[in-house]
Amino acid sequence: MKIALCIKQVPDTTDIKWTENNTMQREGVESIINPCDLYAIEQALNLKKYNGAEIVVFTMGPLQAENMLREVLALGADRAVLLTDKKFAGADTYATAKTLSSAIKKILPDFDMILCGQYAIDGDTAQTGPCIAGLLGIAQVTYVKEIVDNTDTTATIIRELDDGTEKIEVELPSVLCVLNSDFEPSRALINGIISAQDAQVQKIGLEDLDLTAEDVGIKGSPTYVSRAFRPEVKHGNEKLENIDADKGAEILIKKMKEIGVLNE
Repeated sequence: MKIALCIKQVPDTTDIKWTENNTMQREGVESIINPCDLYAIEQALNLKKYNGAEIVVFTMGPLQAENMLREVLALGADRAVLLTDKKFAGADTYATAKTLSSAIKKILPDFDMILCGQYAIDGDTAQTGPCIAGLLGIAQVTYVKEIVDNTDTTATIIRELDDGTEKIEVELPSVLCVLNSDFEPSRALINGIISAQDAQVQKIGLEDLDLTAEDVGIKGSPTYVSRAFRPEVKHGNEKLENIDADKGAEILIKKMKEIGVLNE
């Protein structure tokens, strides 16, 4: 089995900076692996452990994302690919998916499974994985909690629903979007860390893909951000002292009616 593992570097800071195009500035910002992606990594590592899967990890971002890829190599991924090019900057979810899809077809054309996190904490759109599936014309499964079994042609999945879970079988190749789970993701061992430091990270740019400058980055993004801002948070309170329970209840009901959370 061959797995394309798509992960994302997200800012590990509240001091978010924006570009003149209202996209998030990523270069020079302290970053972490997107939390949902940690559980996608874990599912890939389990498939490697029990079924001998090959894991090729992909990410799109600035050169500093190479450090994140080495973290995944230290955990047990076999190869790492960094999509880095100034023309990729400012991409929305569609342009990102288009770039990743082209890279996967180029680097790992005979993939069996694409794993990614359900959503990224810097956007929370949950669109990139499904976009990749649509562009490649393959099935997708979202809200994945666990891959419990697989064959050469199918995978059995536990996915989370609003009112419980369900077990389904999906034909491969397919895209699986993984949720956070209730276990602690693996940590790299010293041998893995040492090995990852010497590993080669393959870097590819626009010229290596079957795409044009109009397909990627801001030019290839149909989504336009007109304004980006941090919402103003207001806190207000009123302290009432030395009143009995009946009077307190009367005041509370009045206040609730005033703000519209309690009807007459």
